[in-house]
Amino acid sequence: MLTGKSNYIMLVKKVAIDGPESTGKSELAQHLALHFNAGYVDEAARNYLHELGRDYRQSDLLEIATLQCKAEDETSRHHDLLFCDTTLLVIKVWSEFKYGVCDEKILKEYHKRKYDLHILTDIDLPWQSDPLREHPHQRRELFNIYHQELKKSGAIYGIVSGLDEARAESAILLCNQHLTLL
Repeated sequence: MLTGKSNYIMLVKKVAIDGPESTGKSELAQHLALHFNAGYVDEAARNYLHELGRDYRQSDLLEIATLQCKAEDETSRHHDLLFCDTTLLVIKVWSEFKYGVCDEKILKEYHKRKYDLHILTDIDLPWQSDPLREHPHQRRELFNIYHQELKKSGAIYGIVSGLDEARAESAILLCNQHLTLL
């Protein structure tokens, strides 16, 4: 991607942290960004839903996807390595699971966006209740959907499991194995 008015191309490495609800995506993405002194892209859905003031609808997912992409694009202007707390994969799975379909605009953008590594968070962490979380008893089913989607896409990915430091160390090892840091 071109940066500013310069005549060079900045290569941005991107790591997607994806998985079912309550699997430590946010904490892991923040930990990795700190560890690698990299950019962090926050989950757009959480802030959007907090401020919505009503139950969300399927049409809100397109707005959330747009906000997620804008945050990722903006952060990529300032960092050569990004850790993304969720991606359009999460929004795709969320929409298809809840509504049986995903907006074509989300799907088109989902297929365009590429990541150097996907980290799929396992469901071995205890469920933490949160008003924005909806599927405490369907985590295995959702994990399997994410896993199949990553396989089908041909993406480079790894599954991280374990508690606390073991989970973080597993993710750091994956990053070190699959990324050539500039």
